[in-house]
Amino acid sequence: MASPAHASPEHSDLKAQLETLTTEAFRPELADIDRLPTLDIARLMNDEDATVPGAVAAQLPRIAAAIDALAERMGRGGRLIYAGAGTAGRLGVLDASECPPTFNTDPSRVVGLIAGGPEAVVNSIEGAEDSAELARDELDALALTGADTVVGVSASGRTPYAVGAVEYARARGALTIGLSCNANSPLAAAADHGIEVVVGPELLTGSTRLKAGTAQKMVLNMLSTITMIRLGKTYGNLMVDVRASNEKLRARSRRIVALATGAPDEEIERALAATDWEVKNAILTILGEVDGPTAARLLEESEGHLRVALNTATTR
Repeated sequence: MASPAHASPEHSDLKAQLETLTTEAFRPELADIDRLPTLDIARLMNDEDATVPGAVAAQLPRIAAAIDALAERMGRGGRLIYAGAGTAGRLGVLDASECPPTFNTDPSRVVGLIAGGPEAVVNSIEGAEDSAELARDELDALALTGADTVVGVSASGRTPYAVGAVEYARARGALTIGLSCNANSPLAAAADHGIEVVVGPELLTGSTRLKAGTAQKMVLNMLSTITMIRLGKTYGNLMVDVRASNEKLRARSRRIVALATGAPDEEIERALAATDWEVKNAILTILGEVDGPTAARLLEESEGHLRVALNTATTR
């Protein structure tokens, strides 16, 4: 008879680490969840999700400090780079991909790196998350600079790909942010700004695409959105840098100009036509009573801040 196989030291170490993580904890009170009616399971999931905003709220001072540092770097021409594996990586890619249409950013300014590359967005690439070297190689390929910000995202806070990205970026002088869902994580410790949103054990043991994923999505929304607000990409709560790349977005552009100016439809159409559908410029031509080229110049001088440009136009 063959002798029983023994776990490797690496396997034993990983097992011990997982047993200490809040996100991996087993909840015996849910051991019979598969026997419950569907509506009861749905209520349980909804109740679990309702606890996430409170966990995020506990980290708001850290989130705000990270955003201020991030906005300062991006204001100097730096990039926002997310790095994660699995769900965390996909959330980073999602947030990055939505910045160009929402804020008219160049695709190179907000970048999502996922362990295993683009294919890993839709397919699981086993083993990629274990490689810190892979993260370093991908940051090298981006020609990382000290003006950039790297956000490592990992529910466990120990994923080698995310931790490696943050460690390497910090050594290169980039700003680093570590977002995890466990306290005292290696990822937060490695970063300039550690954000640990502790949402507790998942409904399904270890399924961190649930509460942990929701928490990470909320924080990533804050990092990108508030940074863009700080960079002048909005006017009040209006997306004045939206890119009118399809009919829906053209309709939204018209509505944004209308909400900002109160102008009639005919004047809005003229303003958008005169500014090549640049919403911010169109608003400035109406409220500042300037022509298209002057609006473009004033916005360039104000580094894209519409309020500043408008103040200049109205006090001349």
